Amino acid sequence: MEPTVLLISVFAVFIPALILPGPDFVAVVRSSMSRGTVAGLLTTAGVSLGLGLYAALSLLGLSAILVQYQWLAWAIRIAGGLYLIYLGIRLILARPEQIGVPVDDHKSSANAFLFGFAVTLTNPKAIVLFASVFATAVTADTPGVLMALMVGLVMASALVWYSFVSLCMSSAPVIRSFGHARHWIERVAGVCFVGIGGRILADSRNPIST
Repeated sequence: MEPTVLLISVFAVFIPALILPGPDFVAVVRSSMSRGTVAGLLTTAGVSLGLGLYAALSLLGLSAILVQYQWLAWAIRIAGGLYLIYLGIRLILARPEQIGVPVDDHKSSANAFLFGFAVTLTNPKAIVLFASVFATAVTADTPGVLMALMVGLVMASALVWYSFVSLCMSSAPVIRSFGHARHWIERVAGVCFVGIGGRILADSRNPIST
C-alpha cells in the first residue's frame, strides 16, 4: 500500500474516533474547567503521550498479542474499567474545598499530566482502536520511518484537538459562567467516568478482533 493511501485510510478512522467524546475528552474538559488552562493543557499532553504510546505498541505487535492471549485483553479491560470507575467515585465524593488547587503549583501540574496519561492508558477503547486499525494497516514491509510518522501524527492530532478543547473550556466566559458550579462539574465528570467504566466492564466479554 502506498504511504499516502495508508495514512489517509488509517487517519480517516482515527480522527473521527479522536473527536468523539470519551474518557480522554472528559478528562481534558474536567481539568480545564476546574483547574484552568495550564492544567487542561498538561492533561492534554498526558493524553497525547498515552495515545502515542499505544500507537507505537500496536505497530510493534500489540494486536497479535491480544488476539493470541484473550485472557490478557480481558484483564486489561477489567482493570481499565475498574480504574475509570474508581476515578469517577473519587470525583463524585470530593469535597468542594478539595477542588481548585492553584495551577501554578508544581504538584498540581504533575498531577494534571499524570491524570491525562493514566486515563488514556486505562481506556481499553484506545487499545481496541489501535489494535484493530493501526496494527493491521501495516505489514513487515512497511518502512520504520512511516510507522514513526504515524505515531507522530497520532500525538500531533491529539495535541491539536485537545488543546483546542482545553482552551475553549478554560476561556474566561466559560469559567465565569461555570465558576460557581465547579464542584458539580467534578461530579458530572465523575458520573461520566463511572458510566464509561461500567460500559467497558459490560463489554469485557467481547473478544478483541483484528
